[in-house]
This record gives sequence, C-alpha cells and structure tokens, in this order.
Amino acid sequence: MSIIIKKLTHIYMKSTPFESVALKDIDLEINRGEFIGIIGHTGSGKSTLIQHLNGLLKPTRGTILIDGEDIFHKDVDLRSLRQRVGLVFQYPEYQLFEETVYKDIAFGPKNLNLPEEEIYDRIKESMEVVGLSFDSMKDRSPFELSGGQRRRVAIAGVLAMKPEVLVLDEPAAGLDPRGRDEILGQIKRLHQRHGLTTILVSHSMDDIAKLVDRIVVMNEGTIALIGTPREVFREAELLEEIGLGLPSIAKLMRELKKRGMDVKEDIYTIEDAKEVILKLKKGGYDA
Repeated sequence: MSIIIKKLTHIYMKSTPFESVALKDIDLEINRGEFIGIIGHTGSGKSTLIQHLNGLLKPTRGTILIDGEDIFHKDVDLRSLRQRVGLVFQYPEYQLFEETVYKDIAFGPKNLNLPEEEIYDRIKESMEVVGLSFDSMKDRSPFELSGGQRRRVAIAGVLAMKPEVLVLDEPAAGLDPRGRDEILGQIKRLHQRHGLTTILVSHSMDDIAKLVDRIVVMNEGTIALIGTPREVFREAELLEEIGLGLPSIAKLMRELKKRGMDVKEDIYTIEDAKEVILKLKKGGYDA
C-alpha cells in the first residue's frame, strides 16, 4: 500500500482565539513495504499527522492518497480504511477492556462479522506474531499480565484486523529496558516477515536508528528533514537546533573524532561502531 500526503494542513480550533496550526503543507510519500520513522520534539505534529492516515482526523487543507484513492472523499468507507491502516496509540494497553486476552483481540474481527473459525485463526496467528503463547495466554485476564505483555496484546488486536499499514505511536513508551527490547524486536520481525508498511513514531533516536529505512524529522508542524538514518544523523547541528539529539553511538563517534581519532561521524549502530573500535585497536581503521 503506497501513501501520498499532499499539502496536508491541520488547524485545531480554527477561527477561535485558541487557533493552533499543528501541521502546515506536509508533503510526503511512503512506499509499499517501507519502514518509516517519525521523530520530533513534543508538539511538532507527529501524532496529529499519523491520526490523519486512517481518517481519525480530517485535514483543514490538503489530502492523503492511499493506493491512489483520496481517503477524505465523501464516498470512502472509513471502516474499511481503518481495517487497512492499523493505528496503535501510546499506551494501548489502557484500551484493553475484555475479561480475557482472547476476547480482547477478537473485538475487532468480530465487528467485521467474520466467521468464528476465521476469528479463531486470526487471534492465534496475531498472538504468535507478537510472541504470546496462544494456549497459555488466551484465557488469562489481560489485567494480570506485565506491562510489556499487555502492550503486545493490544498490538495483536490491531494485527488481527489484517492491516496493510501498521502505525505505532511510541510503542515502547513507559516500558522497562527488557520490555522495550521485546516490543521493538517483535515490531522489527513483524515488518521483516510480513512486509507490512510500518510507521513508527518515537522520541528515541537509538530505537529509530536501528529499525527504520527512512526518517521524517518534524518541527513546528512542518517536515524539517527526510532521509535515511545515515543522511539524517549527519545533520547533527540541525537536529540539535530543533531540540533533538543523536543516537548514543553517533555521539560516541563524534566524541572520538573530537579527540583526534580518524573515524566517520555518520556511524550510528552498535554493529558498525564495534567494527570501527576493533580496527582502531588494531591500528587499521581508515575513515
């Protein structure tokens, strides 16, 4: 599923004393199967942008085309759109409400009036995809689970709708390091195995650096920068100017360079840094 965003503008409380421009003339293309990261400080427009992708918000101006179809056209079936574009909000576990994990994940598919057998298959598959044991977890209350497990139940509920696009707003927020690694690992494997177009909103430069194909940097409702992680993290001064940082590894490389070591500054993953440091120790690194 391809997504084309054209001149998207959103103004909250337009024509009132509290008018606020959240998005201004956003142009963006997302290709089928891409993994996109969206970063920006609080209030930069990240969450407002993604809520337009399945029609939860309507633009003040501009539009979004999904596979060439204007999703804000009056004849568009929003129910069908929201099945195709799955949105996982921050702290989605707070939206769990059923007495068992099975019933919670089944809520969406049941609203599609699917046969019970297909609902069963979808629940089992989605639980397996997010790393939850179907047999041991399906009859448990979601409120008895750990924070990371509840988060995965919520994501499984979205996956059970069989979306073509998965949009996640800070999916690791509030989790301990282990839970964070588990959730992000599951998202990465999900993208790799199923080829879902994936859009990840995050404040963590480290998470974004190791997961995505391209990064969209937002600032004050506009797109300040788009590029691969390597291209974006080269622009350290711009990122710092708009209140963002660098991945920990990129900071380390910059510090090594300041100390006179001949290294590239656009290294941002542990794997690449390990290679550089080993070569430095052997005296054979050539930037």
